[in-house]
Amino acid sequence: MNDTRPIGIFDSGVGGLTVVKSLLNQMPGENFIYFGDTAHLPYGNKSQAELFQYAQDIVGFLLQQDVKAIVVACGTHSSVTLPSMEKSCPVPIMGVVKAGAASAVQATRNGKIGIIATQASVNNGSYRQHIISQGDYQVFANACPHFVPLVEAGIFSGDELDAAIKEYISPLLEKGIDTLVMGCTHYPFLADAIAGFTGAEVTLVDPAVGTIQELEQILKLNDMQGAAAQGYGRFYVSGNDQSFYHAGSLLLNNNMIQKVERVCLD
Repeated sequence: MNDTRPIGIFDSGVGGLTVVKSLLNQMPGENFIYFGDTAHLPYGNKSQAELFQYAQDIVGFLLQQDVKAIVVACGTHSSVTLPSMEKSCPVPIMGVVKAGAASAVQATRNGKIGIIATQASVNNGSYRQHIISQGDYQVFANACPHFVPLVEAGIFSGDELDAAIKEYISPLLEKGIDTLVMGCTHYPFLADAIAGFTGAEVTLVDPAVGTIQELEQILKLNDMQGAAAQGYGRFYVSGNDQSFYHAGSLLLNNNMIQKVERVCLD
């Protein structure tokens, strides 16, 4: 069966494009719709009530586009709102936390795993819970509030980023971690700079890779795979479309983003 319906993917901004990159690499024949909630970023300092309202509005919009599955390409929503959404969503829906935790467990050699994420994700503790449920692991988490604004601004190197990396990751290295989960989908776009600081002895985990592998399994199981030679993508935002287009084009490093449409969900 060739199910041409698109896959819905959403995040607070451009960060979820890490998931799009994995989708393009692993399942290039799939169509997708991407929604960046740029009117409300960053998510890390939002209340649970606000996050649930955003999630409800975005999922409703994606369902109106007849998506066949939804990827919550946001560490914050995957931690806070996804468990509730899973119970009521009429199509398969998955986040990035479960896959990221599994990848970290597979990667660690000494059982000491670091998590960098938004403040909301750190407070929720879902990454920690998923990891320790799989064995005797030590988990150390740190919030990185400056990372998302830097990525959204297209800043991937320089003194400001280096100072933030040192501030956020030094305490985790002092704990002796050998694995670091980039628990917000914005963060893998800073992977080169982060790896330059941590060194080769620390394995960086990008949850997007495992998330798309999980999605592929679900689509196969439900006979919902697309089979186009090359899928197409449509991009929507709730706020600034020009900054999304600029940063998104840099992040994807190709001509995938031809047009960004702005829609109001409030």
